[in-house]
Amino acid sequence: MKPAQPDEQSLPEGIAAVHGSGLPVVMVHGNGVDHRNLLALDDQLARPGNLQRIYVDLPGFGGTPALPGRAGLPEYANWLQALLKDQLGTEPFALIGNSLGGLLAQEMADRFGKQILGMVLLAPVIRPAPEERNLPARSIVHEDEVLLEELGNINAGHYAQTSVIQTRANWEQFERHVLPGVLSADLRAMAHLSQRYYLDTLPVDRKHVWTMPVLIACGMQDHIVGFKDAKALLERYPNASFLELEHAGHNVHIDQPEILAQALDRWLDSVRLATGSATN
Repeated sequence: MKPAQPDEQSLPEGIAAVHGSGLPVVMVHGNGVDHRNLLALDDQLARPGNLQRIYVDLPGFGGTPALPGRAGLPEYANWLQALLKDQLGTEPFALIGNSLGGLLAQEMADRFGKQILGMVLLAPVIRPAPEERNLPARSIVHEDEVLLEELGNINAGHYAQTSVIQTRANWEQFERHVLPGVLSADLRAMAHLSQRYYLDTLPVDRKHVWTMPVLIACGMQDHIVGFKDAKALLERYPNASFLELEHAGHNVHIDQPEILAQALDRWLDSVRLATGSATN
């Protein structure tokens, strides 16, 4: 994608922001939020100085209009594939996907094949159907009733829905990176997506093995997608590192930023080594 630092007003529909230059890393957010959720990682990814972070807003989220009709997961996957082909052509790139974005990243890896240099899956959806998920019981590591009361009913409701560490610092990260996307999401688009929230064959059930570096990070208190189902991905990605993080829920990258930062550094080193582009 050129130029390296385009004016955000000139970006094509579906691309919310582009930061830096170098190896393209496509950032794909989850359901009910927008690209700002993954901006929480941007300082960490900017530190090496040779990554171009391309932030996607999926249809119905952030600045991207909803898809026409009753668009479901197959249409979202086709939309993302077309966007990436248009913007990156045959250029190799890496993927970072969170929740639904993690499922879409798995799907893109199968569609783009060896063009994908590496992948990070943060609390990824493995099985879209909630009844097929292996979930832990809902638990809160640290509850702060005073904080929730201060936030008011609406903000407290959004925060309490996924938070497992209720502290002021955690809330501030949630308020900055998660809440804006929650409040701006197209509820009709989400309803259509929920009615067709499936793929004919899920990536986890396919047999082809990919050997690019993969990091899978799951919160052990994630009652939305769980963490046990993601272990099945290790058969498809034999070079994957798998993190089960204590004191972390569905917003694993916000709940345990220090541990995840270290893991991201190791993943980036593996990507550079695999591509022969290691730098000092």
